[in-house]
Amino acid sequence: MRLSLVSWNVNSVRLRLPQIEQFLRDADVDILCMQEIKCQEHEFPREAFEALGYSHIHIAGQKGWHGVALVSKIPFETLPAPAFCRRGEARAQGIRIDGVDIWNFYIPAGGDFPDREGNDKFDHKLTFYERLIEDLERRGPDKPLLICGDLNIAPGEFDVWSHRQMLRVVSHTPIEIETFGKLMQAGEFHDPFRVTYPDPQKIFTWWSYRAADFRKSNRGLRLDHILLNPGLMAKVRGDITAKIHDTVREWERPSDHAPIQTIFDI
Repeated sequence: MRLSLVSWNVNSVRLRLPQIEQFLRDADVDILCMQEIKCQEHEFPREAFEALGYSHIHIAGQKGWHGVALVSKIPFETLPAPAFCRRGEARAQGIRIDGVDIWNFYIPAGGDFPDREGNDKFDHKLTFYERLIEDLERRGPDKPLLICGDLNIAPGEFDVWSHRQMLRVVSHTPIEIETFGKLMQAGEFHDPFRVTYPDPQKIFTWWSYRAADFRKSNRGLRLDHILLNPGLMAKVRGDITAKIHDTVREWERPSDHAPIQTIFDI
């Protein structure tokens, strides 16, 4: 089976629907995992995706905020939502395809300053990670798993526009970098993007709306990830294609995140 999977923080599925439709018409996508859909299940534009051939749909929505959704051309089994968000927000969902579990996450951003005691949003973020890491340690690496989504940490020196300056900014602080390292270790994850774009090449998936020309300023972060564990890697045949569709960020009124894609055979 060939899997072409895209992860994309769309920043409102209804507002970005024309762009999402255009992207799906242009790109080769079997499964689209979306974050920050900002709607409830009954408000999700299901018919638009079905018209494009994505008849298998799983939605974890919330009124006005957060939310994740997954649309697929391939039938899947719905899994119970991973219980990593201590606030019970719509930030996680899971499916299973041909023995492979796929988890789609919108992990909290963490607020404005990296202090667990003084900033509950930051504590919420790290608690999500800690629960996820504990689950991975119990699960073990042999059961095939793909994690994708807006994980809201840029973990490496070359995943941010300025390592030195960003060490003081939530998303790339030392405790977040350490936490992401624990995640990678607990799942023994493979990062196909750092194989395709090895260090010291800088790669970003997010650019602030504050810059009138995001390419000129290029003050980006790699907040979006697709990770494969050893159980899944054992099933992969041949190479894994990894691509960041940053040209989508050039479209009119885009999301601040670009779609990221992996393609592989299992």
